[in-house]
Amino acid sequence: LYQEDRFAFLTEWYDPTAALLRRYQLFYYPKDSSVEMFDVKNQRIFLRRTKYDDLHQEDLFLNLIDYGDQYTANKLGSKKERTLALIKPDVLTKIGDVLESIYSSNLIVTKAKMTKLTCNLVQFLSSGPVVAMELMGDEAMSIWRRLLGPADSAVARKEAPLSVRAQFGTDGIKNVGHGSDSVAAAARELEFFFPSTIGHGPSNTAIYTDCTCCIIKPHAVSEGLAGKILNSISAAGFEISALQMFNVDRANAEEFYEVYKGVVTEYPNMVTELCSGPCMVLEITGTDAPKTFRDFCGPIDPEISRHLRPNTLRALYGKDKVKNAVHCTDLPEDSVLEVQYFFKILDG
Repeated sequence: LYQEDRFAFLTEWYDPTAALLRRYQLFYYPKDSSVEMFDVKNQRIFLRRTKYDDLHQEDLFLNLIDYGDQYTANKLGSKKERTLALIKPDVLTKIGDVLESIYSSNLIVTKAKMTKLTCNLVQFLSSGPVVAMELMGDEAMSIWRRLLGPADSAVARKEAPLSVRAQFGTDGIKNVGHGSDSVAAAARELEFFFPSTIGHGPSNTAIYTDCTCCIIKPHAVSEGLAGKILNSISAAGFEISALQMFNVDRANAEEFYEVYKGVVTEYPNMVTELCSGPCMVLEITGTDAPKTFRDFCGPIDPEISRHLRPNTLRALYGKDKVKNAVHCTDLPEDSVLEVQYFFKILDG
């Protein structure tokens, strides 16, 4: 039986009139350039198969958040490369700026973990925490190395003044980061930090004292807001003592949000949002962190935040009560438990 080519994508569109982020499955049939759309939330056809003569395959790669099935991923994902991006200890306070550069270069951060390299040969790399990331995108390896700039920061300032090393590097060692230089090196280095077999590679840096939990929600990660949010957190004087990306499944999302079940009407949608894509989890430390950080996040509803506390995270980056950019621990007595849930149980 002839199976005609069909590519499936998960797409998002922000509907300004309803102030809602709508999610659709988009099906594209290259044989006759036709398109079909399915409304994920309402479980119904949104657009019946319609032919678009002037639509080309490359027109469809905007605002797509994921491949809709394995076939599409295999067929179209082969052009994608994976590379390791390692952010060195001297620039952890600038991690937000580095992420901004990565997002603006059309690379996606698919994995991330703050860790401490204890037995590394390079003394500097083990002088403090590093953040390891898996970057994915077309020609990810060369794009990340170009973003970094020449290895010597002084040379970078002359030859590539806009590069990350030119902006934040000090010399040839304190030079912001590292990038894999070949496909083989990328595979080996990613396997070290993000092993595919059982075992979790280097441990995370969570300390579980004087801390609170912050989750940069999947919608904010997929919109490329993580860098801006991290910058805002650092600028407000909070310390990020652990950072890791997680893909939370529904059962874990329900368990984590259990305290809200039957208490807030948004509970089912909060669960759906948390398991809709990768999120970035932070351990935030500082004096009276649970209270001061919760204040900094602002009221749960971004609209209220924008009226009352316009400089809070939810006012700046939130869309609605569910897609409100970040989760933070509400009750001080839950703060360590929430951090442990991610950094001990899910990463255990």
